[in-house]
Amino acid sequence: MQRPFPVVVGLNAAIVAVTGETPRVLTVERAEHALATARAMRRGPGRPWPALPFGPLDPAGDPTLERGLRGWVRRQAGLELGYVEQLYTFGDRDRESRGDARVLSVAYLALVRESAVSGAGEAQWRDVYSFLPWEDGREGGAEAPLRAIRARLEAFVAVAPDAAQRSARRERVDICFGWRGAARDPDRVLERYELLYEAGLVAEAHPGRSGPEDFGQPMAADHRRMLATALGRLRGKLRYRPVVFELLPDTFTLLRLQQVAEALAGARLHKQNFRRLVAAAGLVVGTGQRESGTGGRPAELFRFRRAVLRERRAPGVAAAR
Repeated sequence: MQRPFPVVVGLNAAIVAVTGETPRVLTVERAEHALATARAMRRGPGRPWPALPFGPLDPAGDPTLERGLRGWVRRQAGLELGYVEQLYTFGDRDRESRGDARVLSVAYLALVRESAVSGAGEAQWRDVYSFLPWEDGREGGAEAPLRAIRARLEAFVAVAPDAAQRSARRERVDICFGWRGAARDPDRVLERYELLYEAGLVAEAHPGRSGPEDFGQPMAADHRRMLATALGRLRGKLRYRPVVFELLPDTFTLLRLQQVAEALAGARLHKQNFRRLVAAAGLVVGTGQRESGTGGRPAELFRFRRAVLRERRAPGVAAAR
């Protein structure tokens, strides 16, 4: 008779802010709980790989998954979360090294404005694109990693065992990255990361060693996969939900609104087209006040117009290039 194999539920948080023109994610380097196994907090040269805040669900003590998550974030980073939505459940059999249980992790996306962090997890804010450098197309930021990635993926295609698999790999590579005439979809962040993982081009794909073929800062366990899922979700939502306003103060300039949208999209947006889109969608309303202390001509301050949630089915900020 096969012995029972327990399932443990973990909770993870991809907490995103935009500071200046940089999308940032909150990471921790210590986690003192049952899920912080050697693999979960795997070390690089001298330091652990950064992780998203995470911890186990307390079935008896946590009334909801979300409240359990908020508790772990509070303990590890000293941060109180506002906007939170469930992202995905990660449950691959080999994602954790615990031999006594199967670990399922329920990941959440949280949007905040960056603030000082504390807590027991040695938390810090990091650039999202340090983990996913091929995703930032502003000012050619992705050009160098993409050139190197393309050469490595060409080799990945070439070593496929037969013609049918070479053709399938070629199509997948072209569609994921928008090469050889394929249209590049900015939302395919997770698909691009998973392709690089399969091709062995990220450190998480080969534990215990690293090399020049690794792209981007690695993360503990499968947390970089979670981050890629979160960024893809955010990019998709820019078109049909006003999530960008969760990352802004109550009043803001249109320039600041555009900077936050560009940071998440990883692309520059056409200024006039963007402002026409925002105006036509009725997303903001002027306050009659001006920004002070800018050193130039003061720009008008706006607020998010909440009435748009009742008026429009998909009140998003599309990528107006």
